[in-house]
Amino acid sequence: MSMIGPATEHFESIEPGSAVALKLSVDIYLDVIRALMENFAPSRNLDVIYISSSIPSDSILQVLQVLEVNQENIYFVDCISHIMMGASLNNPKVIYVESPTMLETLMLKVEYLTRRLPDSKKVVVIDSINTLAIHNDKNILSEFFHIMVNNLRSKEAYTLIFDTDGTDNEDIANMLALVCDNIIEMQPPQGGEGDE
Repeated sequence: MSMIGPATEHFESIEPGSAVALKLSVDIYLDVIRALMENFAPSRNLDVIYISSSIPSDSILQVLQVLEVNQENIYFVDCISHIMMGASLNNPKVIYVESPTMLETLMLKVEYLTRRLPDSKKVVVIDSINTLAIHNDKNILSEFFHIMVNNLRSKEAYTLIFDTDGTDNEDIANMLALVCDNIIEMQPPQGGEGDE
């Protein structure tokens, strides 16, 4: 099992309505997604709304299929596929937004999904604050996170924001400090892998 032991423990302590930043390297990105989809969401009967801004939803769905992760309660708001050549845009569980700069549309699509799935609690995963920061003015992005996190908090939805940069970007650190209840540093498994 490649999943980081501490990750599952960290996930256990996350309260409904809270916003948490997950600082992680690309090396453990898929492990963290798997832990969220296989353990965290099912154990709390959560629908997953996954905002994909760095990896197209199609690619994530293919990985989940290979990993044999149940996709029944996983939905996507995909704002990267439109700007990538050759992306498939015909999945009924995916809502497409034309660009990561369309933050208001992104927020409206998340709101639409939370209303369309009224009978369960939600976890909203934002797959990279770093990608959104590349495409948006920092003040506008900060306002977007404030509004969206507060809206999700009022619905007692969990918000998980991935910070995948690996460097200490001061603007992103300030944004996360303002909107998140907690920042968790995700670490790869200790020992046994041999290449370090």
